[in-house]
Amino acid sequence: MRYPIGPFSLPNHETATANRLDYVKSIGGLPEEFAAAAKELKERGLLDESYREDGWTARQVIHHVADSHTNAYVRHKRTLTEDHPTITPYDETRWAELPDVTAVPVEVSLDILRGLHLRWATMLATCSDKQWERTAFHAGSGWTYRLDTLAAHYSWHGQHHLGHLKVILSR
Repeated sequence: MRYPIGPFSLPNHETATANRLDYVKSIGGLPEEFAAAAKELKERGLLDESYREDGWTARQVIHHVADSHTNAYVRHKRTLTEDHPTITPYDETRWAELPDVTAVPVEVSLDILRGLHLRWATMLATCSDKQWERTAFHAGSGWTYRLDTLAAHYSWHGQHHLGHLKVILSR
């Protein structure tokens, strides 16, 4: 599989509609892919290596995905339960520099991802067509998402960061 390192491209509605099941599968399967990569990184002593110069370390990436996807899960739930909510951004870089990132083992974030992604994928798998078309506005990007394009974004996001871990492992 080619991991999509680089910027996200918002899919059109037809593409998002056609790929809903793929997004659910990607979100549901990410924790095990992350756990396998994290295990190898730990065994090889690479958790504190970055994927590029001035990039985050593997440890930061793993904790970031747990933070980001916790926010994503809430964003999806708000989209399903509120009328066109505004999604607020947060400072991902500053979050990745907080002391818990170095003090807490990556296994804690991997456990978060396992439970969170099970609930998230289950929630998405049970959505009706009407629910998939619910919308939210992202104040940081200015984009209006439908639930399926939001799922597309986070499906990409998980694979994007898995790609960063694979870059470190390929050295």
